[in-house]
Amino acid sequence: MRNSSQHAERRGPSEPLRDSVRQTLSLLEEVVTTGGPQLTAREVGRVVSVGQGVARLRGLPGVEAEELVRLQGGVLGMAYNLDPEEVGAILLGASRELTAGSLAHRTGRILDIPVGEELVGRVVDALGRPLDERGPLRLTERRPVERPAPPILRRAPVARPLQTGLKVIDSLLPIGRGQRELILGDRQTGKTAIALDTILNQRDKNVICVYCAIGQRSSAVAKFLEYLRRYDALSYCIVVVASGDEPPGVQFIAPYAATTMAEFFMERGQDVLIVYDDLTRHARAYRELSLLLRRPPGREAYPGDVFYVHSRLLERSTQLREEYGGGSLTALPIAETQAQNISAYIPTNLISITDGQIVLSPQLFRKGILPAVDVGRSVSRVGGKAQMPCYRAVASELRLSYSQFEELEVFSRFGTRLDEDTIAMLERGRRVREVFKQPQYKPLPVPEQVAVLLAASEDLLNAIPVERTAEAEQAIRKAVVTELPDLGERMASGAKLTKDDRDDLRRVIGAIVADMGEVEDGASA
Repeated sequence: MRNSSQHAERRGPSEPLRDSVRQTLSLLEEVVTTGGPQLTAREVGRVVSVGQGVARLRGLPGVEAEELVRLQGGVLGMAYNLDPEEVGAILLGASRELTAGSLAHRTGRILDIPVGEELVGRVVDALGRPLDERGPLRLTERRPVERPAPPILRRAPVARPLQTGLKVIDSLLPIGRGQRELILGDRQTGKTAIALDTILNQRDKNVICVYCAIGQRSSAVAKFLEYLRRYDALSYCIVVVASGDEPPGVQFIAPYAATTMAEFFMERGQDVLIVYDDLTRHARAYRELSLLLRRPPGREAYPGDVFYVHSRLLERSTQLREEYGGGSLTALPIAETQAQNISAYIPTNLISITDGQIVLSPQLFRKGILPAVDVGRSVSRVGGKAQMPCYRAVASELRLSYSQFEELEVFSRFGTRLDEDTIAMLERGRRVREVFKQPQYKPLPVPEQVAVLLAASEDLLNAIPVERTAEAEQAIRKAVVTELPDLGERMASGAKLTKDDRDDLRRVIGAIVADMGEVEDGASA
């Protein structure tokens, strides 16, 4: 009895163990049969050659156009040329670690960047990575760099002004929200200065500004950023930098990335201003990539699709209809000319794509007439429909008379005899030109501009010497602010100038001119 009981004690505890083993084996069998290792096919290619911002890959037969490819060292490339045996990839980073034979993996996604409110006030690169040492960006939403332009049925006519703060532009070449106005001129003629003043003028106007530096020197970008900080403009700006030492692929995608960041705010119903500085360097970067990828060259060695490259970028700027948010994206692309040749390939393309152009003159720049806008060669094709009524009331004749003055000034240099009417027209034109002069970093509000332009259009400054025009302008601007504050508010809100308003302005201007005339007479005596 004792032996049998001992045998039962030895068998009893083993039964639960057997049950546990059976359960474990059955579970393992189930896992093996239903959840076993899954084999997935991955395309892995190799680098055939690399250099000058371009890599040639083999072994990726399924790669799609503009798909991202991850190379050795974490460098990203964008598949651009899809040949039967090779893939030409644009590198989006440094290629120092890449050699022939390096592995290349498909990612299955196209190039995208982070977008969101946190970008405002930051300096980022073309891939959305911060450059300002203010910590990482905590953005969850990402959008493709290449996006289709808004359809025509979602667009609204340009009907609201975007003030630059520059008298010569706001009066003669007005810009509307949703417009594309090209800034064109030779090197060192003040193209970036006009864009900077326009950005500074958007303070407290609920306009988000995006500045895209393409192929610029790092020192020039740093100087631009310093001015933004000095005038407290960086708080409503996004700066996208693809400097000249970046690979050409990064410079190529920079304006598209900046536009995607701007579209985020436009689609939320906000007004956005974007500056591309400049598209000539962008075209050169694309030409370099195309030649390295062995694409057939065309005029001036540019590829045949360079027009499409810029048109699909600039067509994304528009004014949306109210049912689609009512936001706007206004573009100020900059293009550099050589020897004032606006009929070159890239300037001609951009002129045909945009809604007007502001042409800068090196001759005016050398004379100190700033901004050096060549009024006779400049035009705004749609901005006049968005111009404030107070501007139309005082600047309707200024453009014609100023253009005539520029032509007469050329002929007057030959020493020909001039009649009294011609002399009077030249004298008036010189006063108007003095009025159009404006120092940099000092954009003017609407009331002050209108008062000064009224004085010029109605010849109210004829009693003082031309050399004292700037002094009279300062006094007029100050008087409008202090003596006519209600009128200033109405003009800023878009109200028309009534007869009483004109009389009030004439009275204030007349008193200032009379005082200056008395001082002049006293000094001469």
